[in-house]
Amino acid sequence: MNGTSSGSGVDFQLNSMMQRNQPVPGPQQPKGTMRKAAAKQTSSPGCIPIPTPPGHSLQPQQTPLGTSRQASTRPVRRGEAGNQGMSAGDMFDAVCSGKSAMVALVDEWLDSYKQSREAGLLELINFIVQCCGCKGVVTRDMFDNMQNAEIISSLTNEFREGSENYPLCTPGPQWKRFKAGLCEFVRVLVRSCQNSLLYDEYLFSSLMALLTGMSDSQVRAFRHTSTLLAMKLMTGVMEVAVILSTQLQISQRRYDLENRKNAQDRASARLEVLQATISELQENREELSSLMNATFRGVFVHRYRDHLPEVRAVCIAELGKWLSEDPEDFLNDGNLKYLGWTLNDKQSPVRLQCVLALQSLYQEKDFIGRLELFTSRFKERMLSMVLDKDPDVAVEMVHLLLLIHQKTEGGLQDEECGRIYPLVFASHRGLASAAGSFLYNNIKKVIASDYQESWTTVGPNVAFFNILVSFYIQSEFQQHGVYLVDSLWDVAGSELRDWETMTTLLLQDDGLSDAEEGALIELMMCAIKRAAEGFPPVGRTQGKKILNMKDKKIQAQDRRRITTHFINLIPQLLAKYSVDEEKVCLLLEAPFHFDLEMYSSSKPLEKHLDLLVSQVCGIVKKHSEARVLEACARLVPALCSDCYTFSTRTHLAFSQLLDGLTECFNTYLDDLLQGTADEEDMYRAALALKRVATFNRAMDLKRWKLFNPCLDVLQSNVVRDLDNEVELLQLKKEVRLFYSVCQTCLSLDQAEIRDQAFELLCDVVLLYSPGSVRSQTLAQPPPDSLRSEMASFVMDYIFTGCEDDHFTGVNEEMTIATFQRKHNQLAGYCKLVIYGALDLSAATDVFKHYSKYHKEFGDIIKETLSKSRLINPVQSAKTVCLSLQQLFSEMISEKPDEQELGEIRGLAKRLAMSFGTNLHRVRKSLVALHMDGMRFAFRDPKEGELQHLNLAFLEILSDFTFKVLHQDRAQLSAFLKAECPSAALSWPSVRMYQRSLEGSSSKPRQEEGGGEKESSTLSPPINPTAKRRKTTAQDSVSSAQRISWMDSSSIHGSLLSPALTSTVLLEQTKPQASTHPRDTDFNESSGLLEPDSEDEFDEGLSLIEENDVEAEEHKIENVQSISDEEFSPILPVFKVTAAPTDLFVTLAQAQI
Repeated sequence: MNGTSSGSGVDFQLNSMMQRNQPVPGPQQPKGTMRKAAAKQTSSPGCIPIPTPPGHSLQPQQTPLGTSRQASTRPVRRGEAGNQGMSAGDMFDAVCSGKSAMVALVDEWLDSYKQSREAGLLELINFIVQCCGCKGVVTRDMFDNMQNAEIISSLTNEFREGSENYPLCTPGPQWKRFKAGLCEFVRVLVRSCQNSLLYDEYLFSSLMALLTGMSDSQVRAFRHTSTLLAMKLMTGVMEVAVILSTQLQISQRRYDLENRKNAQDRASARLEVLQATISELQENREELSSLMNATFRGVFVHRYRDHLPEVRAVCIAELGKWLSEDPEDFLNDGNLKYLGWTLNDKQSPVRLQCVLALQSLYQEKDFIGRLELFTSRFKERMLSMVLDKDPDVAVEMVHLLLLIHQKTEGGLQDEECGRIYPLVFASHRGLASAAGSFLYNNIKKVIASDYQESWTTVGPNVAFFNILVSFYIQSEFQQHGVYLVDSLWDVAGSELRDWETMTTLLLQDDGLSDAEEGALIELMMCAIKRAAEGFPPVGRTQGKKILNMKDKKIQAQDRRRITTHFINLIPQLLAKYSVDEEKVCLLLEAPFHFDLEMYSSSKPLEKHLDLLVSQVCGIVKKHSEARVLEACARLVPALCSDCYTFSTRTHLAFSQLLDGLTECFNTYLDDLLQGTADEEDMYRAALALKRVATFNRAMDLKRWKLFNPCLDVLQSNVVRDLDNEVELLQLKKEVRLFYSVCQTCLSLDQAEIRDQAFELLCDVVLLYSPGSVRSQTLAQPPPDSLRSEMASFVMDYIFTGCEDDHFTGVNEEMTIATFQRKHNQLAGYCKLVIYGALDLSAATDVFKHYSKYHKEFGDIIKETLSKSRLINPVQSAKTVCLSLQQLFSEMISEKPDEQELGEIRGLAKRLAMSFGTNLHRVRKSLVALHMDGMRFAFRDPKEGELQHLNLAFLEILSDFTFKVLHQDRAQLSAFLKAECPSAALSWPSVRMYQRSLEGSSSKPRQEEGGGEKESSTLSPPINPTAKRRKTTAQDSVSSAQRISWMDSSSIHGSLLSPALTSTVLLEQTKPQASTHPRDTDFNESSGLLEPDSEDEFDEGLSLIEENDVEAEEHKIENVQSISDEEFSPILPVFKVTAAPTDLFVTLAQAQI
């Protein structure tokens, strides 16, 4: 065959391909018959028999459904069929080891296949079965006489006898390389067969038919492994198809070139060869297209929405390769829709593979035109994925959006970019860095378009800092510049290290505004710290902070550059901004990142040190703010360290500063001791002493002998305070009067005055409680009558109305306001209990509603239970028991009701669960609770009461038994026998309680059948009496006498004094009802349905429909949130809007 020199390489390749494409010796079916078989495979992949060459018997024989590898040897041996190649076990071991050369392994199998293609294919099939982790073997009889579905069914029965693990999901180092080895085996197999066996219409057709059937199996191992192999096979076939398309284009061009020649110059033989080559390439290309089409429709279309996320991820990852490497055949809207749908997949690995596939497409400029429809339909979904719950997915999505913004014609709009910019402040460093790269590229884009003409005069970095400062000021995350700098550090490190430009902008007179100067100083100091330390900020590092040698070298270079540049400029900056508190505090951090040894390296640099110390001393004299003084004091130990030769000079300068401050204080000392100092003198003396005290941690102040003068001043003030005893008595009188007026207001019909009175009482009682005041002489506990009124208010106005028309949703604003008000009132009352203003017994009115109002106030009641156990565990447990006793007494005062008893037992179970899992810690508390409960159950009846009226309380008490340790149950059993009358031992309630103590279960006891029915017969009929919610002062006093074990003094001082919790607002603000529906989290399960038509692609449907759920998440019963600032899950802190005296006057006037 003649040809030009330029095409000799192609001719040689074509000739060698034609030679290798000769059929393998052996009988074969006609092409027409094989193509019909292939067509049948696409329509019914699960029931297609493996193509069998003619000459083999197809008569059905009685063969076993499967043969276990352990039970017998392999049916096909090398010697039996004359096959000297590798067996399935050898191939599996070679792939598992990962040490064998895949090319040699595949070549050895191909040699055995060429000797006997049936035996070779059978070994390959058994190799695949073994890769699935199946113990079964496909015998020759099964291979000849059974269809794919029957073979797979037989293997399924064998597989179910084994382990649930299979090689692709088995943990351990020996299986780590298995998947990579298996994929490499498939890739080498296709490449080795690309010139011959790929087109014999037997090997790959049979193999793909089996894989298609296995991919539809219910066995996870079969489905996962076969899908992976089928997708990798299709990828390999696609790569060969791309090569054939290139060869076809080259041959067609050469044919056209030869054909355009004159008749006398035209080589007819060459045209015939080229025409034959083109025909063969077209035929082979069609063959591969048919195989890919069968695989795509038979495997991918069904498995991209598989139940297993691993299978879905494999399909999407390979689809991305097909779209990017063979765009002519695959890159169209019909295939892009699968990527769009799987953006909604609920498993992050699948979403990640989808995003990575899209990145490979948007990187190619030639593909952008074909992606316009996809971009318009799924842009909103991609923008929402920057907040994906998986940080890796969010990071890659930001990279993808950057590609879209750079490559597409319209890019992203400003509003769309604004959804990405705040991520520079994210705690995840990868996501923040990706957002920083996005921000940096947009800044560069703006500079290139708007600041290009000004580069020659101001430089590109000036424009960069102008834009960056404007962005930082407009962001909602100011004072977090360290995170912004760290986000930009990887891409804009050179700009952020441009100290010259930053200091030039700061030192010029008319350049930046005050806000811009403050922002630039903050960003500059953050960049200095980032360069000097070499570590990301707190919250963005994981594990230990260790720098390698390269990073340490860069860090040392940066510190030297920082010191060299700022050593003479920092005094100038401090002088310019010396009166600005914020800017000075930031600039004083700079010397900590200097290489201070440079100050002693030469005489001129010592002059800059003197200027720095002088500026620091001047700042101390100018400012009185604590943060500025502390910033100066922190700098003193660094400059006065003995490791530097200049420490003597700096120590002398700061000593002189303290001499001047001490002299100023001593000037006014005599007037202070004699009481003749005016306000100005007192202010100057206090300011001088405040400045001296700031240096207490930085220097030794003994030489200035300030202890005795300060002690004299304190003693003189104490003597003068004793003259104010009359004022103290007057204050206590006003507090008692305030209590009296508010107590009266608690009974008024005006809801607004009543609510304000209660809220004021919560604040004032807390302020004058023994645990809050500095001196016990100021303590003014509330009287018993006021305590009773406050408890009645809780019962009558807080734990009522939640089921009334206030909460029916008719008026949403009123519902929210009412709920918020009750929430705050209950929180204020519980704080009185926790901080000792009220006895712990007052919490019984709260604990008894824990179950009924758990949805509305469960967070406050739970926190109160927790804090009370920290104060006194035993008394807290007794209070829990007391609350149950009160509910039980209220129940038996009326007609006993089984339903009401069940509600009390439900409350008991919820209270029992609040004791936690550390039973040793609550051991004494539970024993005390049970003993109090038994005393209540067996107490002597009063006059006119029936015997054993409270025995049914033991049923309630039994709900706490599962928390009692075994060694304590014997003690409680003995106490039960001692307290219980002999006649009552046979009563059902007593027997139930005894069984609960004798049981060994550590879990909550299940309801015993008929237990409640028995208890309903315990108490004789009782005449019902009216039930009163409102308690009186006398009842409160008698109740306090019955529970004398409750000592409130143990509460005082146990916890830190809280901030005031007043919820009264003089100017009633109208709460804004939330009218926005809750945003649907894009990470929630998304139903993925196969679309009925291609038109559904335009609607951006979700893709996967699955009924399974992910790992069970912790359910939190939450009350309806009002706002982020109005209430916290624990006892909240609110701001007092008026002094108590003013509110007292207002309330008194309202009452009049």
